[in-house]
Amino acid sequence: MTNTKNPELTFDPQQPPLQIGMVLYPGFTLLDLAGPQAVLGMHGKTHLVWKTLDTVSTDSGIGIQPTTTFADCPDDLDILFVPGGLGTAEAMEDKELLQFLKERAARARYVTSVCSGSLILGAAGLLRGYRSTTHWALHELLPAFGAEAVQARVVADRNRLSGGGVTAGIDFGLVLLARLRGEDAAKATQLAMEYDPEPPFDAGTPRTAEPRIVKQVSSLLGTLNQRMLQTAQEVNRATSN
Repeated sequence: MTNTKNPELTFDPQQPPLQIGMVLYPGFTLLDLAGPQAVLGMHGKTHLVWKTLDTVSTDSGIGIQPTTTFADCPDDLDILFVPGGLGTAEAMEDKELLQFLKERAARARYVTSVCSGSLILGAAGLLRGYRSTTHWALHELLPAFGAEAVQARVVADRNRLSGGGVTAGIDFGLVLLARLRGEDAAKATQLAMEYDPEPPFDAGTPRTAEPRIVKQVSSLLGTLNQRMLQTAQEVNRATSN
């Protein structure tokens, strides 16, 4: 059998590929990572980073194979990215993960997140004095890390970029790509992806969803949010001493 290399799709082969470090951890949300990677992946090399090369399970049960470890990840990244997910609370307490983020953030061009990934950046001390966003149900936790919470789809503050919940990852990726490669590259990527969303329901934010739907989702997320709040308070106390 003849082995053939998968074709690579890239808009500008003359430019050096962006070095994109995307952190994995048990229980992250697949779409938090897949959306930004779909945008940015055509313009760079994606490093899926974890402690080992063992498969990491997402919060939907799908396994993702890391491509490198914390130790072997490139030192100089254009993008350091953290997704959110049901495993966020545990990740916020993972000292090895937080140390990796601190080290790479010091040299990365952009330090970024989607959804509750911003709380992990906050736990690593990387959002103090920055504007940031996260999933709508978690905004109250950001100030515990010294961040200014902003309710927006994408928030940029100097070299910190954050996206809101889950599906905001595509918008986040396009905003970041425009900064790194220019608006034309971002527009071309949007067209290539045919990203022209038309949601079937106007229920994507608490402002537009029916109150009973908001109550249902808030109740579902309540226990998880409480654990994240507790962790945020503990981190804040530790960094304040």
